[in-house]
Amino acid sequence: MSNWKGKHGPLLIAEIGGNHEGDFEYAKKLTQLAIESDVDYVKFQLYSGDTLVSSHENPDRNKHFKKFELSHERYIELAQMCQAGGTKFMASVWDPEYFDWIDPYMDIYKIGSGDLTAYPVLKKTAQLGKPIIISTGLAELAEVKEAVEYIQQCNSLYKDPEYLSVLQCTSMYPIPFSDANLNVMESFKAETGLVVGYSDHTEGSYALEIAVAMGAQILEFHFTDSREGKSFRDHKVSLTKDEVIALTQRIKEIQELQGDANKRPLEVEGDHVRTFRRAVYPKQDLAAGTVLKEEHLITLRPNHGIDARHFDDVIGKELTENVVAHQKLDWAILR
Repeated sequence: MSNWKGKHGPLLIAEIGGNHEGDFEYAKKLTQLAIESDVDYVKFQLYSGDTLVSSHENPDRNKHFKKFELSHERYIELAQMCQAGGTKFMASVWDPEYFDWIDPYMDIYKIGSGDLTAYPVLKKTAQLGKPIIISTGLAELAEVKEAVEYIQQCNSLYKDPEYLSVLQCTSMYPIPFSDANLNVMESFKAETGLVVGYSDHTEGSYALEIAVAMGAQILEFHFTDSREGKSFRDHKVSLTKDEVIALTQRIKEIQELQGDANKRPLEVEGDHVRTFRRAVYPKQDLAAGTVLKEEHLITLRPNHGIDARHFDDVIGKELTENVVAHQKLDWAILR
C-alpha cells in the first residue's frame, strides 16, 4: 500500500494549521468537521513562539505565534480525536523537541515551506525514518533539489519515492491562478523522481481539481468551518466541509475521465468501427477488363470489402467482372 494513496485517490490533507487561532474548543470543532469531510489527514502546525521567532529581532511575530500556541496535551487530544474518527493526524513540527511526545501519533511528517532551508530541522525529521512531505513555497528549483538531496544524505531511506514527496506551493494568501504554476509539478517529477503534489493557496477548489488532472498524488488545502467574518488570512483560502465533500466527488469524476492508458476501441455498440470507417468503392459503373485508375475509385462508409487503407494497392488492378457504382469490391474480382 502506497504512503501516498488516499481514500479518494490522491492523499487529501485538510490543513487546519493556525485557523484555530489558539482557541482549543474551536480547534476541536474544526477537527471534527475535517473528520466528517472524509479527508485522509487532518493537519496542524506544532510550535512555540520562543522556539520559532526571535523575541529580540521580531517581537511582534513572536507574540503572534505565542497567541496561536496549544499545549502538548491538547495536540495529543486532537490527534486522538482523529484516530477515533478514522482519520489520521499530521503536523508540520516546527520544534524538533516536540518529536518525543508527538511521534506516536504521526505516520507522515510535513516540512512547511518556511523550513525548506532549516537544515537542522530537516536532519532531525529525517532521522525519524517516517515518510516526509516537503512544501516548496518561497523556493527556487535549485533550493528544492538541495533540500531533497540533503534529506537523502541524512537518511538513504528517502531515496525511495515512497518516503519522500514534494508539493508545489506559492506562499501567499490568497494567490491568483496565474501564480499557482501547476506545471512546476512536472519539473519536480523530472528533477527529483519523487511523488509530487500541490499545496493550495488559491480561493476555491478549481486549482486542486486541475492539479489532480495533471497528476498530483497529494493535495493539501486549508480548512475552516466558514470564511464569513474571519480576519485571519488563512480562512480566505480555506475550504469548508461541504466544499471538501464536493471536491472528492469532482476527483472521482476526473478519475473517470482520465480512464486508463490502454488505447482501444470502445465504440462497439452499433458496429461503429465498421460503419464509421471507409472502404474502396467504384465511383461509377465499370466493365470487366477495366484497369483501375484513381479517378475510377472513391472511399465511402461503411468499411465493407476493401479497407480504405488499401486504396493505392487497388490502383492498377484489372476488374474480372462488371461492377456498378458504389458496389462493394473484393480482392477476388481483381487481378
